[in-house]
Amino acid sequence: MVLIIISYKILSYLAKVLTNEIEMKNKIILIVAGLLVSSSLLAGQIEADNLISIAKAEAGEISPKQLKEMLDTEKKVIVLDVREENQRAEGEIYASETMAITRGNLEFEVLNKIKDKNSVIVTYCRGGSRGALAAQTLRKLGYVNATNLKDGLKGWAQQAYPIETGLGVTLLSKEQ
Repeated sequence: MVLIIISYKILSYLAKVLTNEIEMKNKIILIVAGLLVSSSLLAGQIEADNLISIAKAEAGEISPKQLKEMLDTEKKVIVLDVREENQRAEGEIYASETMAITRGNLEFEVLNKIKDKNSVIVTYCRGGSRGALAAQTLRKLGYVNATNLKDGLKGWAQQAYPIETGLGVTLLSKEQ
């Protein structure tokens, strides 16, 4: 707030020096106010990006190729979709053992659904951010083998790996 008041006073002085027109003064004030608001929004995004980076570092990530190899060799892995229910219409990773718990309900449901804290769990969302936060949370809850799918469902689809939809199992070409 102090920064806004100081900026306002400086701009008011500059506007008087440059011109006596009130319109110019108001335009300059609006521009600076816009810059201040956008910089605070950007700061919030930077903080969120930092949290996600920490989550990725703590829980780790595996590539779509690594997950595909695990599924192809029938390694025991729980593929955990943490997207919101309406986003699941986009499709899900085709695997023998999948589970869906929204990121917002994870802490409340996972302990009842996954009893073995040594289970290999790979979380995913649409792009990888919520999946990373979910994997970090699972680690904090004692699931020692929880990790995140790098780039989420988008990364999986970009590799043209199978996605199960309401229409069955499909593959997207890398161009899509």
